[in-house]
Amino acid sequence: METPAGRKPWTVPMLAEAKRDGRRMAMLTAYDAGFARAMDQAGIDLVLVGDSLGMVVQGRGSTLPVTVDDIAYHTACVARGLSTALLLADLPFQADASPVPALDAAT
Repeated sequence: METPAGRKPWTVPMLAEAKRDGRRMAMLTAYDAGFARAMDQAGIDLVLVGDSLGMVVQGRGSTLPVTVDDIAYHTACVARGLSTALLLADLPFQADASPVPALDAAT
């Protein structure tokens, strides 16, 4: 994917520097490549794949049924639409409740 003119891809060190400098950043939530691409082209700095996909995409009544596999699938979709924004993803509820599931969720 081509990088929008004059924009460097965000990195975690750049995010830390921006926080240190008090820079304002724009962050939106996306669940698919099309919206991610539009956000990237609009200059959004950070894109989140949130567990809110349970209600927004899956039509569930809460975020509780969202699994690590759901987050991983949508994160991969969003990643294909980004070239400069930094991609962040939630861990679903209780995915980090103890060390074993937390390590499983992180891999």
